[in-house]
Amino acid sequence: MYQATLDQPHEACAEYRYHLLRAASERFQASIADLDPEQRAEVEHQAERTWALESLVLTTSEARDTLISERHLAEAVAEVRRRYPSESAFVEDLERNGLDEAGLGRALQRELMFDAVMTRIGAQAEPVSEDDERRFHAEHRDRFETPERRHARHLLITINDDYAENSREAARARIERLAAELKEHPEAFGQLARQHSECPTAMEDGRLGLLPPGQLYPELDAALFALGEGRISGVIESEIGFHLLWCERIEPARVITFEHARARIRTHLESYRRRECQKAWIAHLKQAGGRAS
Repeated sequence: MYQATLDQPHEACAEYRYHLLRAASERFQASIADLDPEQRAEVEHQAERTWALESLVLTTSEARDTLISERHLAEAVAEVRRRYPSESAFVEDLERNGLDEAGLGRALQRELMFDAVMTRIGAQAEPVSEDDERRFHAEHRDRFETPERRHARHLLITINDDYAENSREAARARIERLAAELKEHPEAFGQLARQHSECPTAMEDGRLGLLPPGQLYPELDAALFALGEGRISGVIESEIGFHLLWCERIEPARVITFEHARARIRTHLESYRRRECQKAWIAHLKQAGGRAS
């Protein structure tokens, strides 16, 4: 069985280099050799922390009682190998990062043992009861409320004094003409947006999609959520120009009932309790100076 050590990590150690590689991939989507000095320092800091935590956990009696089967380890190595287009690419990348398949296997064995121990510790968390679920739903009502949302379209004429047709006066006149046309033919909003709007949404007939409050410029947001369903706004000015908005449809605010939210609440509470149980166990280990429990 693998014997864990709390020795200071050294770059010649394949298992530690795996931590470096994992940190480089997670932080910068890069190999160790591709990091600049600042990135390298950040990666080393993260790798030292994860190495120390892993080493601490692997000194415990829980780790000594944990066995990783050869099949499980082989599957983990195969999963890494599948990330590469070919066997040669797999071997070359390992070599670039100071690893070989044997070193990778030892590093993955440590990782699998660490994960198995933490899963075992997390399973000791206090079970979640229905009272816990109901209390969470009552105390976090805001998490189970969907705000009113609106399907909207948008038409924009920008202000840009570098172009005569977009001077403030000309832009205002253009948007006023479009507003007058829409007053007579509101169903033409999409067509007019496609032909005249200077917003990227013009290619989608002005569609902004389904919007909750707070997604638009404050002036537009206030106007949109003051409109009745099916209504078109008057001309609205913002820092980028003049706008027209069409509130196509309103989806009212709603509250997710306990029955509908219960499964999600249980998943959240169980995950939270597992993490807290693991954190408390790790804190106890550190306080005990890394002695086996």
